[in-house]
Amino acid sequence: MADYIRARSDEHKEERLFQIKSATAELFESAPYSEITLTTIAEKLGWSRANLYKYVTTKEEIFLEIAAEKMSVYYNALLSAFPEGNNFTLDVIAEVWAGILNANQDYMRYVSYLNPIIETNVTVERLAVFKKKYYELAYAFRDRLSKMLGNTKDTSYKIQLDVLFFASATAVSCYKNPLVQEALKQIKITPPQMDFYKDMKDFVKMRLEWES
Repeated sequence: MADYIRARSDEHKEERLFQIKSATAELFESAPYSEITLTTIAEKLGWSRANLYKYVTTKEEIFLEIAAEKMSVYYNALLSAFPEGNNFTLDVIAEVWAGILNANQDYMRYVSYLNPIIETNVTVERLAVFKKKYYELAYAFRDRLSKMLGNTKDTSYKIQLDVLFFASATAVSCYKNPLVQEALKQIKITPPQMDFYKDMKDFVKMRLEWES
């Protein structure tokens, strides 16, 4: 990467923040959350840690921003896939929803770290912005799902959360943590192959039928 040049305008600052988020997201694709630090992010960028500190204070700030972007992609995909007034069957809803979950597996990994770690180490102001965006999107899909299923909004929101949390836990299980892979190799264990899409489709359908 090119040598670090300090941002001299808001446009340049946005460019630096984009570079920071891109480097962090790239690291997260191949490394566990615990192994990613401001130092490893700075090294990935080719910057000094002091230069990185000009834009962020904690790695959680970066992860929160990335999660917000991926969250928007996920919920907007759901809202686009399930337009107002549709009459999709439960089978179709489960199939389409599973496909969107599968396409957003990376966001599901972020979800698993949000509440216990990321949200505990950012400012209240940053968290308020994130939560506002979340509830706007989550409630929009909740309302859409409620009309699709003929359920109450509270029930539809619970379904949405159950699917999200199951998907996030499964995505973490599907992630091939290098340390876990080495441990399994030492004890000569080969776990069953996981099929994220099929697991999501089966779970979503089961969850929808439970409330129908």
